Amino acid sequence: MSSHPNLLDANNSVLLLVDIQTRLSAAMAAAESQQMSQHCERLLQAAALLDVPVIVTEQYPQGLGPTQANLLERLPAAAHVFAKTGFSCCAAEGFDGTLAALGRKQIVLAGQETHVCVLQTALELDCLGYLVHVVTDAVCSRHAEHKAFALQRMQQQGVTLSCHESVLFEWLRDARHERFKAISGLLR
Repeated sequence: MSSHPNLLDANNSVLLLVDIQTRLSAAMAAAESQQMSQHCERLLQAAALLDVPVIVTEQYPQGLGPTQANLLERLPAAAHVFAKTGFSCCAAEGFDGTLAALGRKQIVLAGQETHVCVLQTALELDCLGYLVHVVTDAVCSRHAEHKAFALQRMQQQGVTLSCHESVLFEWLRDARHERFKAISGLLR
């Protein structure tokens, strides 16, 4: 079966969660932050079921604290966690090499803030030749218009905008997939 090159493939994807830290999340609109967190949990659960590698970054964890506990609990043992002070994940020491060593070219990107760390990461990864999918219902910013402008800018630069359900079903590709029931069950 031939496939469109922009459809996600679980065997070629990496899930990248950017700076989903409790103190930073507290600055976001509560409903949007809760949605981001819930959808990231689903993405992590699906990634675990489908052996999709996970990378997590934390912006200045000394000041903003660690990744949210609900997400830390779901991280696979092999997940890579990078502390950073630069806004792009590519600025974190060892990040580029770790990502390259995974040998996968599709990046599923979620986190905060959309107009700062997510945007800079998406554009740099795109420039490095990765196919970047930003999960629009799993990213947030303090102000809705900042998120909207950032998503528009990323899309103009060739980054693909998606939603978490699209990611899950593209990773599955077929209702006969052995993990279909488990993953579709995450959406109930």
